[in-house]
Amino acid sequence: MEGTVMVVATMAWIMLSSCSCSKLHPIILVPGSGGNQLEARLTDAYKPTSLVCNRWFPIVPKEEGAWFRLWFDPSVLVAPFTKCFAHRMTLYYDLHKDDYFNCPGVETRVPDFGSTRSLLYLDPKLKHITNYMADLVDSLEQEGYKEGETLFGAPYDFRYGLAAAGHPSSVGSKFLEDLKGLIEMASTSNGGRPVIILSHSLGGLFVLHFLNRNNLSWRHKYIKHFISLSAPWAGTVQEMLTFASGYSLGVPLVDPLLVREEQRSSESNLWLLPSPKLFPPNKPLVITENRNYSAYDIPHFLEDIGFPQGVQPYRTRIFPLIGNFTAPEVPVTCIFGSEVKTPETLFYGRDGGFDEQPEVLYGDGDGTVNLMSLLALESEWAGMASKQPLKVIRIPQVSHTSILKDSVSMAEIVREISMINSVQVLRSVS
Repeated sequence: MEGTVMVVATMAWIMLSSCSCSKLHPIILVPGSGGNQLEARLTDAYKPTSLVCNRWFPIVPKEEGAWFRLWFDPSVLVAPFTKCFAHRMTLYYDLHKDDYFNCPGVETRVPDFGSTRSLLYLDPKLKHITNYMADLVDSLEQEGYKEGETLFGAPYDFRYGLAAAGHPSSVGSKFLEDLKGLIEMASTSNGGRPVIILSHSLGGLFVLHFLNRNNLSWRHKYIKHFISLSAPWAGTVQEMLTFASGYSLGVPLVDPLLVREEQRSSESNLWLLPSPKLFPPNKPLVITENRNYSAYDIPHFLEDIGFPQGVQPYRTRIFPLIGNFTAPEVPVTCIFGSEVKTPETLFYGRDGGFDEQPEVLYGDGDGTVNLMSLLALESEWAGMASKQPLKVIRIPQVSHTSILKDSVSMAEIVREISMINSVQVLRSVS
């Protein structure tokens, strides 16, 4: 009789595991920097930097106080409007309040929290050139996921970051609260099934810290799996170029110097500077005629590029976060590309200083994030398999952003999610 019970139980488990009608674990998508739309409106306190910004900036509607698209809007590609855009996107660090705030007179909001709508395209009118997560969402929907039922999005204001314990971070902390509520709602509305969090790039840093800021019992109840795509766990050398000389994201019409101050003001960009915990102390990442800078020299680097106001928030708020790889004790899968030319060392000559784009020595990575950073969790969590399940999937010749569109990477992501959904808990039969 006992043997019969065991056979029946085993057959039931096989049927459950292979059944196509088995319920899906809900998925929440967390984008990377620049990966969702932002809206803004101007108040009476707004002081335009030029007549162009005041009288004629195409993205601003005629109705006073109306919301308009701040990111992304194609007008940013035209030089006079680039300056208006950069001014409105700039954050300010208040030394006395120890927190970051918008430009005076500029209010911002993140549309469609809980939905994937603002993650699909950065501008729905320019779907072809601003496609972000549309292909990923389409792939998930082909697997049976449904918007608002089993598939959700968690967009956020990517200019803001988080801060170390004891320091306020009003915008970042509010996002973590909203994310927690969304996870609990998604789980509850799906019969109590724990969720799969799927992040891209900077979103992975937010999720890892989010998990470790909630207690273990909550994590085990609500989190089934965390999948990170192209996460810059230990920062990037590319970010040092952004701070030094500005970064046009490869758009030929944009002068990187016009957006440099705005990019320096971003709290999350400070978070993406190379971590001295992972990058070797004797490896120069930036080489100039007068001085070389490693990951250990970031405060001096910020001073020397002309951004001394970034030193204190970096040291007090950001540095304790960099390289904090506490294991969340929930299953984690890291998927990323490699074998793509990625900035590894920047060389600046005497002429023009940091106002000129550097010569670049390239190494391995995904084109944006260095391989050492992409592999950080594997090296940090080595020997913790029983406590911290970790799977690493490396996809050759797939870049930081193409991982969201490439057919090979889409197949890997879908395969991983299918495997997670197929795992069934075999209950004992008495």
